Amino acid sequence: MAIRETGNRSTVRGARGAGRPTLEEVAARAGVGRGTVSRVVNGSPRVSERTRAAVEAAVAELGYVPNRAARALAANRTDAIALVVPEVENRFFAEPYFSDILRGVNNALDDTEMQLLLTIVGNDRDRARLAHYLAGHRVDGVLVVSLRADDPLPDLLAELGIPAVISGRRSADEPLPWVDADNVSGARQAVAHLAARGRRRIATITGGLDIYGAQCRLAGYRDGLAEAGLVADEALIAPADFTEEGGRRAMEALLDVTPAPDAVFVASDVMAVGARQVLRERGVRVPEDLAMVGFDDTSIARQMDPPLTSVRQPIEEMGHLMAVTLLSEIARASLPVGVPRPAQPRLMLPTELVTRMSS
Repeated sequence: MAIRETGNRSTVRGARGAGRPTLEEVAARAGVGRGTVSRVVNGSPRVSERTRAAVEAAVAELGYVPNRAARALAANRTDAIALVVPEVENRFFAEPYFSDILRGVNNALDDTEMQLLLTIVGNDRDRARLAHYLAGHRVDGVLVVSLRADDPLPDLLAELGIPAVISGRRSADEPLPWVDADNVSGARQAVAHLAARGRRRIATITGGLDIYGAQCRLAGYRDGLAEAGLVADEALIAPADFTEEGGRRAMEALLDVTPAPDAVFVASDVMAVGARQVLRERGVRVPEDLAMVGFDDTSIARQMDPPLTSVRQPIEEMGHLMAVTLLSEIARASLPVGVPRPAQPRLMLPTELVTRMSS
């Protein structure tokens, strides 16, 4: 678990020399009680404007900085959120998608005092340790990426009453707040592009179909074929798992199909790397013999030979919006009972086909 910490710097009083001013000193300077200062510092409305002005003047004069930990404790807050990635470490560090999400989340928290805890959950032991940690209410909210349909984590968060936002969905009926890219439309664009280039035997390498986003990309592939007047051939659908090795295996299987495909839509850039290796080993030219389109448009796509046409999803923006949405959910959770609450946020971001030499 990695932790990024942000927080206030201590303020040193020039007039009095060393030492951090205390709540009691502020109270004495303002001529009020300690509890009144606490209410002003924590934004309570149960203080007159005259008293609030006196306390704020004393705070400014003394250079008082509230004790963040004490404020959080008083408000039943931790000022920390967790970013949970239910993946093995190898995939986390090999897949640019996750670093882009992390960058977006981090940017959204730059102007806050929130600490960010990154947790990679790769096995049952990790999952049990995370459940124990969350049960202690050590974070105010949780961001989750790369969920599988049967992952129990969202249900645990709901049971514990911890605000959560997920990247992607477990199903079309996902009850939790989510931020997602339009996977169906992106896959449809990829197939339409290949069909417009005259390709007629268009194959696909899918991601793990226990992930709803992979199911959506497969659905978009089928839609794209139908819209192009092409008949779907089940032999041209090769399942994989969003890994480079999965892309290799799937491409090997597709090259054994007769008649061979003349194009392939690969459901991630990482899998496209493995598929491209197989094509090179088999002497299949790209794009002359077989055109390729990937998905994600990470840095990998630009580095491939030839550069890979890929469906861009705004990954960093997704991470940013996840964090912003979670902060709103945390604030909403603290509203008094009976105060109207807005609808659960559900944000679908558009995708865009970026054309390069592979197609």
